[in-house]
Amino acid sequence: MLTILFDGIAYGMLLFILACGLTITLGLMNFINLAHGAFAMAGGYITVVMMNRYGISFYWCLPAAFLLTAAIGAILERTLYRWLYQASHLDQVLFSVGIVFMSVAAADYFMGGQQQLINLPPELSGRMEILGVGIGRYRLFTIVVCAVLVVLLQLILSRTRFGSRLRAAVDDRRVAMGLGINVSFVFALTFAFGSGLAGLGGAMGAEILGLDPNFPLKFMIYFLIVVSVGGTSTISGPFLAAMLLGIADVAGKYYVPAIGPFVIYALMIVMLIIRPSGLFARGAGR
Repeated sequence: MLTILFDGIAYGMLLFILACGLTITLGLMNFINLAHGAFAMAGGYITVVMMNRYGISFYWCLPAAFLLTAAIGAILERTLYRWLYQASHLDQVLFSVGIVFMSVAAADYFMGGQQQLINLPPELSGRMEILGVGIGRYRLFTIVVCAVLVVLLQLILSRTRFGSRLRAAVDDRRVAMGLGINVSFVFALTFAFGSGLAGLGGAMGAEILGLDPNFPLKFMIYFLIVVSVGGTSTISGPFLAAMLLGIADVAGKYYVPAIGPFVIYALMIVMLIIRPSGLFARGAGR
């Protein structure tokens, strides 16, 4: 049971890193970016190419996946996304879904439709026993990295001047511009940062979740579940939701494999009935 709990926490941590970029764009920027999984897939493929074709260390591939995916997000934000900030949510959904299908087709054309594999460093492979509990080394690495990112993200958004400018720009764009805040730059940097986090999550999740051209479609629903259950007004809500859903998903697939995938959806329904605006939502949801 403790091993399942540990694996569930690792899975939940990974879900949060993959989904927190969507939390930022949806909750803080009020933009529905369903193409978030495409940026995660891009980070995964960047890691695969760097490791398998050029022999670059896995440890260097992770920051590279973050930076390159953030750069892709910044370019797309300046050329495409910025024109839809004031559009209706339906237009944002249709646009981002179109980006998803384009990314799936591009990945299939350039990389093929097969599952991509990466060879982890020896020190991250295999399992070890701690007090009788089987712990995967790579899952332990994932938990540590994601925990550090969670703390840094919370500090950036709540304790820095950039975080206060972002919240001001979202609350009242016109007033923020009148106060001298460069709203366009703040949104571009925020979108790039969220895209980079998705790319980092995709790079780290290639070993656990698998990687193929249908990645954005397979995991889009998981990202939306984390954000909808956790709420979009805080980072703590999606983090706790990812933990609960990750543990429930792993435990369900282990104890009741016949209906394992159903467990996470049943939990989502129950939690949304109890807290329809999210776990830590402030007032009504967006």
